[in-house]
This record gives sequence, C-alpha cells and structure tokens, in this order.
Amino acid sequence: LDILTIPASSAYPLCEDWRDGSEGSVFHLANIFFFLGFMGGSGFYGLLYLFPLLTLGFFCLSLWAWSDPCSSEPFLWSLALSGVCLGQTLHVAYRLRSVSLNKDFQELYNCMFKKLGVSLTHFSMIVASSDGEVHTIEKNQCLAIEGKTAIDKLSVLLSGRIRVTVNGEFLHYIYPFQFLDSPEWDSLRPSEEGVFQVTLCADNPCRYVAWRRKKLYLLFAKHRYIAKIFALVVRNDIAEKLYSLSDKALDRSGHRYDLRLPSYCHMPGPN
Repeated sequence: LDILTIPASSAYPLCEDWRDGSEGSVFHLANIFFFLGFMGGSGFYGLLYLFPLLTLGFFCLSLWAWSDPCSSEPFLWSLALSGVCLGQTLHVAYRLRSVSLNKDFQELYNCMFKKLGVSLTHFSMIVASSDGEVHTIEKNQCLAIEGKTAIDKLSVLLSGRIRVTVNGEFLHYIYPFQFLDSPEWDSLRPSEEGVFQVTLCADNPCRYVAWRRKKLYLLFAKHRYIAKIFALVVRNDIAEKLYSLSDKALDRSGHRYDLRLPSYCHMPGPN
C-alpha cells in the first residue's frame, strides 16, 4: 500500500533538463564501428570483418562509460563484450589459417565449389575425406575397363584428358574439372555394387582426385549440406556430358539424336 501511495515523480524521476551538447566523440565512434561491423557478409571473411569492428566498438563504449563515475556496470559490460569479440577474432583467424589448400585443391575449389557458395570449412571436410591425395596415371593407361572395374569411388580430373570408349568405339572426352565416373556413381544406390560399362583411358599424363564410396557416404550422413552439393555437381556433370553427346550423335540423314529420348534413338528409320 505504501508503494502505491508514492508519487510517480519520486519513484521514477523525470528528466527535467536535457544535457547540453553531445555524448562525446568516443561514444559516436563506438556506434560508427557497430554500424560498419554489422554491414559485413557471411563466411569466415565476413566474421573476420565483423568481430574486429565489434571489438573496437565495445572498447570505445567502455571508455565512454568510464567517464561516468556514477555507474560501473556499463563499463564492465562493454569491457567484457570487447574481450569476447577479441577472442572470437583470434579464433576465426586461427581457423582460417588452418584451412590451407595446396594448388590442386585450391583450383578445384575455385572452379567447382566456390561458385556454389561452399565455405572453406565444408570444402576442407571434402578434401579430408579424399585423404588429400592427388593420383596420377600415365599416357594410354586405363583408369577403368569396361565390364571389369568395380564402381567403388568418385573421381574428378584435375589435369590431362581422358578418352571414353564403349566396345572399342570412341564416345567422348573428359576434360579437367569434370567427373570421371558421374554416370556410374549416380546409377547406383549406396548399398548396390556395379562395374563400369565404359573404358576410361588416358590420352596424356593425367592427375585426378578420388573419394572412396564408403568414406564419402559417411561424410554425407554427417553433413546433409555436403550431400546436396555433391548431388548438384554430379548431376550437372551428367547433364553436360549428355548434351555433348547429343551434339555428336547423328543419324544417316544427318539429323541429331536427342539422347534424352531413348524411344526416338532406337526408332526404326523410314522405309
């Protein structure tokens, strides 16, 4: 009852006079740092841009709060948040430094994964699942033999050129940063096994990176985002190969076959 009888003006004193002048340049500088920091992007580089500016902003705010001797809490909170942001800055810088790629994997990232928005953190997981190894094959050496080689990995060509043949007849070439076995990979379920229906032979010395099926599927089970990225790049590779074959497939009349329409491809010609 006593609380209810206290006048509102005494319980919550009103501001009778506005303070003359501004809060000072340090206060405004802190807010400028906050404004610039929150304009940063995403990813490691975005965090490396955000946290240093937040560190400076909270530090300036702590200096401004120190000038008010009547309240220590704003100073302590600002100083603590400045320390937290500084720790995050060092943590992000350490993680960014630890994600170091050699020349081959850096080119693979730039050509295939960077344009899809894949972060270096996720790509480092992809590299780790391949054990970070780059394989080489010599000229005229076969990477896969029709009807014999098991489909147990997924590979991407880094340099050179691979010739694809079926029953001894040339089908198409595989160029750098294309999958060597994307149709075979997409045709099998994780529990299924199969063999190559084509022969892959090196036209010149080639280098490629390979992922074992079991190891890659374990990665997919842990990270669904990586599984979606691989599904996208594999099927895009298949589509590009399909269209390249459509341009080369001609009938006796010189018309192009559309390999997407098997019934048309195998339709008997007019009498």
